[in-house]
Amino acid sequence: MKQYLKLILFVLILGSITSGLLVGMDLLTRDRIEANKEALIKSTILDAHGIPYTFANIHEVFADTITIEEIDGLKFYINDATGFVSFEFLGGGVWGPIRGVLTLDDDFQTIVKIGILEQEETPGLGGIIAESRYLATFVGKLMVPSLEINKDSSPNKDNEVDAITGATRTSKAFELLINEAYTLHLAAWEMR
Repeated sequence: MKQYLKLILFVLILGSITSGLLVGMDLLTRDRIEANKEALIKSTILDAHGIPYTFANIHEVFADTITIEEIDGLKFYINDATGFVSFEFLGGGVWGPIRGVLTLDDDFQTIVKIGILEQEETPGLGGIIAESRYLATFVGKLMVPSLEINKDSSPNKDNEVDAITGATRTSKAFELLINEAYTLHLAAWEMR
């Protein structure tokens, strides 16, 4: 009986120490994690707008070149020099959320760039959604009447992009979330 009590006491003490260390590390790194998330969004937007920066001056460059406008609870990142507009999108993929930034030309219809911040799709299949080579196929495409990601072999129209081979569900989920985000942001943008 004493043996079991010692074992239980040992497990409780070890569990408490381990939990305390994990909580302490979370408290120590929370601010840095948030700063890194903020830097990732800013770097994605600056890259899409073609604005050079370093990680030492990213916050200053962002503040000097990008205006943040909030309309109906939605944030728009506007480059006053080019008129490019960026906004974040978030939606469900096949295996988890896909979060990114969509940048449009000043006509609010033509895609300048799409950047993926987070995704959990299958590496080598749906994960291709975050690869720059695939995302480059969206550049210059129109969001109107709606963006289409197709798996047919016919030539693409101005609003069509090829689907990822072997990842039809991810392609369709991405199409849906981009179009939903665009529709939502377009409605707010037109109220401005």
